[in-house]
Amino acid sequence: MFEHAEDELIERVIRQLRQPVAIDEGLDARVMRQIAADVRPTRTRSRVRPLAWSALAAAAVFAALLITHPWSREDVRPDSYQFVLIAPNAASVALVGDFNDWNPARSPMRATHAGIWATVLPLAPGRYHYAFLVNGVEWRRDPAAPAALDDDFGSPSSVVTVGGS
Repeated sequence: MFEHAEDELIERVIRQLRQPVAIDEGLDARVMRQIAADVRPTRTRSRVRPLAWSALAAAAVFAALLITHPWSREDVRPDSYQFVLIAPNAASVALVGDFNDWNPARSPMRATHAGIWATVLPLAPGRYHYAFLVNGVEWRRDPAAPAALDDDFGSPSSVVTVGGS
């Protein structure tokens, strides 16, 4: 009894939804005028908060320094590759991947006071899958690298290709 009533209700809803809807011919013009009015710059929208810009500039300079100058000079070798993760709330971060048999004990990362974790590893030319293990339980892919598409274990990971000379 109830199944028939539900089917009839569904059919009525479908018939109602299939009826043509009349649209006001001036709707497009009104919408376009409103969009144009909203896009015009105003004085309050063009104001930039100096603190936000200075913080952004400082972060950009710090990131550029990390990229151009490896974590520490004693780690630098011609076959070195630097991995960096921003995780300000992490207590520990380890780099795991094909190059260390996915063993977190082999590549612990060091943190700065700003929560930027980094390590430098020597890597032979090749293609490697890797991830960051945060606090020993949370797997994170590298947001600055391509995601690995052929992950068979369901954990997020990234891929890096290291070229030869």
